[in-house]
Amino acid sequence: MQTKLSTQYNPKEIEDKWYQFWEENGFFHSVPDPSKEPYTIVIPPPNVTGVLHMGHALNNIIQDILIRWRRMQGYNALWMPGTDHAGIATQNVVERELATKRIKREHLGRERFIEEVWKWKNQYGSTIIKQLKKLGSSCDWVRERFTMDEGLSAAVKETFVSLYERGLIYKGKYTINWCPRCRTALADDEVEHEEHEGHLWHIKYPFKDAPHLFLVVATTRPETLLGDVAVAVNPKDDRYKDMIGEILTLPVIGRELPILADEFVDPSFGTGAVKVTPAHDPNDFEMGKRHNLTPIVVMQENGTMNELAGDYEGMDRFECRDALIEELKLKKFIEMVTPHKHSVGHCYRCHTVIEPYISDQWFVRMRPLADAAIKASQRKSVTFFPERWEKIYLSWLENVRDWCISRQIWWGHRIPAWYCQDCGAITVARDVPTKCSKCNSVILKQDDDVLDTWFSSALWPFSTMGWPKETPELRYYYPTSTLVTDRGIIYFWVARMVMMGLEIMRNVPFSNVYIHGTILDEQGRKMSKSLGNGIDPLVMIDQYGADAVRFSIIVLTTEGQDIKLSESRFEMGRNFTNKLWNAARFITMNLEEEQPREIDLEPADYQFEDKWILSRLNTTIKTCTWYLGQFKFNDAAMKAYDFTWHSFCDWYLEIVKARLYESESPRDKKVAQTILAKVFNQILHLLHPFVPFITEELWQNLKHVILENKINIQEDMHRECLMCDVWPMEDKRYEDQISEEHMVILQDVIRAIRNIRSKMNIKEKQKLDAVISISGNGEYELDKHSGLLKRMANIEHVEIGKDLEKPAHSACEVIGRIQAFVPLAGIIDPIAERERQSKHLKQLEDYLIVVRRKLENKNFAARAPAHVVAMEQNREKELLEQISKIKLILNDLG
Repeated sequence: MQTKLSTQYNPKEIEDKWYQFWEENGFFHSVPDPSKEPYTIVIPPPNVTGVLHMGHALNNIIQDILIRWRRMQGYNALWMPGTDHAGIATQNVVERELATKRIKREHLGRERFIEEVWKWKNQYGSTIIKQLKKLGSSCDWVRERFTMDEGLSAAVKETFVSLYERGLIYKGKYTINWCPRCRTALADDEVEHEEHEGHLWHIKYPFKDAPHLFLVVATTRPETLLGDVAVAVNPKDDRYKDMIGEILTLPVIGRELPILADEFVDPSFGTGAVKVTPAHDPNDFEMGKRHNLTPIVVMQENGTMNELAGDYEGMDRFECRDALIEELKLKKFIEMVTPHKHSVGHCYRCHTVIEPYISDQWFVRMRPLADAAIKASQRKSVTFFPERWEKIYLSWLENVRDWCISRQIWWGHRIPAWYCQDCGAITVARDVPTKCSKCNSVILKQDDDVLDTWFSSALWPFSTMGWPKETPELRYYYPTSTLVTDRGIIYFWVARMVMMGLEIMRNVPFSNVYIHGTILDEQGRKMSKSLGNGIDPLVMIDQYGADAVRFSIIVLTTEGQDIKLSESRFEMGRNFTNKLWNAARFITMNLEEEQPREIDLEPADYQFEDKWILSRLNTTIKTCTWYLGQFKFNDAAMKAYDFTWHSFCDWYLEIVKARLYESESPRDKKVAQTILAKVFNQILHLLHPFVPFITEELWQNLKHVILENKINIQEDMHRECLMCDVWPMEDKRYEDQISEEHMVILQDVIRAIRNIRSKMNIKEKQKLDAVISISGNGEYELDKHSGLLKRMANIEHVEIGKDLEKPAHSACEVIGRIQAFVPLAGIIDPIAERERQSKHLKQLEDYLIVVRRKLENKNFAARAPAHVVAMEQNREKELLEQISKIKLILNDLG
């Protein structure tokens, strides 16, 4: 596809065009090919309810960089896309939509409600996929999957039944995390804990046989008192050992409570005596089992009190708390109340305070699965980048509890278990059973619950490949290569995928796990709707272009660290893409000739700057490739950025202009054109994984110009697109350490002279003289490159030598063992310049006094916000630096 570059870069003109071209031509699609090595990534499936946010953007930019890079390296690269049905979240969305029509799901019934969810999914569920395409994600969309697809549902059913048959899934009554808003159980990892400023109520429990005596119990949740069945103390606590076995009376209710001895009780918490409420506390539940206590449930599933709560029946749990406290105060049962900061669990979906609640649920027995995952890490079958996340992952595996996988909602994979209505037996089956497995009754009812969304997500690396069928994709692409994810779902998803992969497939699901940081606002806060501090990536793409957004984010992504982001940060990416565009226009205009001819480059043709730029390019290719292999995306991007902007654009393009415009040798001009084309072609390849749209546009244009003008860059330019081309390889023929070292010195000297020009306000067009004095044993061959030095620093005469004297009335810059002198006589009026600089110095010194007075003021330091104090401290530092520089200028002026 031939293109022509406009005078200004406009991302909107190229991005949709090239994405459509790539997708329509099947360049993202991968099929098993035994002759090629696969490289596979499965996308962390975004919720079907989701829209693209900055976290998604970061996650998918990293995956796209990896997949484009490996594709160019010759791997058969597959990026498997898809979405998650997000059980609770999706059901909540559809219920809210129905509520606007005054319809409840109970009015519709299960089947009709599920139909409504599918309608919603088909209408709105592809929103985030379209947005990922705007970002440039090169997923194999032909293979897009959904966790409720028929094939993935078969995988879920097979896994459940298989684990049940192996004794790894069981049903039991336990105290679990319950969300009264969503009315479903939650796994431990789905509970978000927050510090709350609460209270510790010290409540008197009277002795049955001596009502005037009390045992004081401390609690943070007095409403659960209504379900107490005992009071426990530590058997080693001398305060209470004589009371063990005594009977207390529950305040308000009057229930008799035995005093038990249990080593779980912490004597240092509260009074050392704790209420035991097995139905409403997981630790109490375990204590209740040890002492054969019968739990008493005093709440309903919606968080209101039930008939066993006595007069408090029908009250919300927190309303009950307030009313019960008032009654306890009134009846003199409260000894004291103290402030108490404690951790409170919230539902990760709706943020409601969760309620520990006894319930009959399905569980996965995690210990054997976790042990297998730990051994896989010890064998280095799974490697984490950065490495520190492995310790956190292993810590969770070592302390894992059984996973509650049943959810009391309708949207999701229904549990394949049927209950006999005659004998009560449970039949777990892959297909709908026709009779009870125990008594042969035909009256069966399927379990109403569905599986935790994360259960199906745990199968994602192999269910998306067609398992439980033995497909060519499964044989070829599994195990996958790399997983890219946020630290927030290491337990939710990463660990569970590893465990399920090992148990079901007998192999880990991926070799490498890259954990990236979290995007925060510029103040370091998490982005959220409530704070209103989010940045919409689609708005940024519209404003700056997808490439600018991608590059800006990845440059900020230092390995594993959180990212502080503001909208202004995207200007860096926009500036870089503009620089690249303008460089391309300059290069392609200077490659066109009226009579094109082809030449073969010989080593003798290379000028010093050619050897230098080719060597720098070779170093950059080598370093970028290594950084990408180590998942150091920021370092790779910055290396490519530095080479492109500084080495190539700022230096090589400027140096080579004389050969393009003034050279008397047609061959030398053609050599310069060839090196320009060769290096820029490689730059576009290096940058393509980071900024795919602009590089594709520029490469297509460059390819056309190269072929039209018969420029032999010794590389195949006949491929259909850049993303299908080959990643640059290190070429030791271009290594030239001497040229690189000499160019560094030349650049330093040129910068020094330019710095003198700037300090002294000498116009760019003003020709200068220079004296370059080298002290000691320094051998830099500067005299060999005096022509380049004069051209780049706009010098008319230059003297280079050992230990030269400083000319009278000259400015000086020091670079290691080199001193660069620029005589100022006849260039500036030293008296007028000294007066101007002295006046500026006085202004800066006066300003410094004001700033220091403010910093020395104790009230300012104590009361001003930290960022304001830091701003004044930085101002002081900047002023000192400016003052120092002006004093050096005054010294040069004599």
